[in-house]
Amino acid sequence: MNENKVAIVTGASRGIGKAVAKELASLGFDIVINYFDFKDGKPDNSAAEETQKEIKGCQILRGDVSSADERMALVEFTKTKFGRCDMLVNNAGVAPAKRTDILEATEESFDRVMNINLKGPYFLTQIVANWMIEQKKQNPERNFRIVNTASMSSYTSSPARGEYCLSKAGVSMMTMLYADRLAEFGIGVFEIRPGIIMTDMTSVVKEKYDKLIADGLLPTKRWGYPEDIARAVGAVAEGRLDYSTGQVINVDGGFHLRRL
Repeated sequence: MNENKVAIVTGASRGIGKAVAKELASLGFDIVINYFDFKDGKPDNSAAEETQKEIKGCQILRGDVSSADERMALVEFTKTKFGRCDMLVNNAGVAPAKRTDILEATEESFDRVMNINLKGPYFLTQIVANWMIEQKKQNPERNFRIVNTASMSSYTSSPARGEYCLSKAGVSMMTMLYADRLAEFGIGVFEIRPGIIMTDMTSVVKEKYDKLIADGLLPTKRWGYPEDIARAVGAVAEGRLDYSTGQVINVDGGFHLRRL
């Protein structure tokens, strides 16, 4: 049995997921990184391999969280490599390939976003949670935690990317459901709710958000960074919030204050 705690982090070859993986590694976790990157329409492993070099002992596995077979393969891979999983971070997510008005949006885009952002983590959590319950019965002294990356879009309307907002609202409810169901086993489930974070996903609207932030959209007048999210996940990993299962942790520069 591996002596170190083990975390699975999805969507972790870059951006928020990479920062989370590095934070957890600094706290003594062995890391399994899931990713599903493409470049010019072809599978791309370069970012994941670079991340693997940066995180000692890190294992990487390419896989699509929207696929039942590949979700199971990720869990079996973790069992084979480490024999345990103490933490799951559901971070993998996509924006619509094209921002489209809700009156014209396609079912194809809806299905893609919902399958990756909501269906994937919902059922990956189901598999990992059942494994955690087994581990808890065998090792009552160990602690198990699950973190879901949602978004300010869980409650903020963006009619040009409705499928994304719906998927993240679903992640928020998913967190509540699993927190409720797993509390009897002492497995904490938490939602991290990022605001405007500097990542590849937001780079296409950087100018827009630069102006909104400058004009006072956020009480804390700066972009968020992946490391801001990572520190919040680190607090969960350290057990600082174990009596707060189901809690939403807003990492958004105060956007959620909804001030006048």
